[in-house]
Amino acid sequence: MSPRRRKPSKHTRPVSDRPLLGGTQERQSRLDGDWIVRRVSGTASTKAYRCPGCDQQILPHTPHVVVWPENPSLLSAIGGAQSLDERRHWHTACWQRRR
Repeated sequence: MSPRRRKPSKHTRPVSDRPLLGGTQERQSRLDGDWIVRRVSGTASTKAYRCPGCDQQILPHTPHVVVWPENPSLLSAIGGAQSLDERRHWHTACWQRRR
């Protein structure tokens, strides 16, 4: 075994324990529940994502928000996913227009 210790994967840590990578996080209420909204800066955004609000790509280096339910769905809770599977990347304007 290697003498170096391996850090746990970021995918197995709770979302709240992950670094913000230059963004801020807050709780927002909508008609369909409470959401955790994390702002991602353009410099921290290195991949392309598809926005569920407009079905268009969010290109790398574009500031946007990552949103997930404060309380995971029953299926996520049973599977121990802690709402990671319910996390979505939105254009900031598309999320703001959503009610």
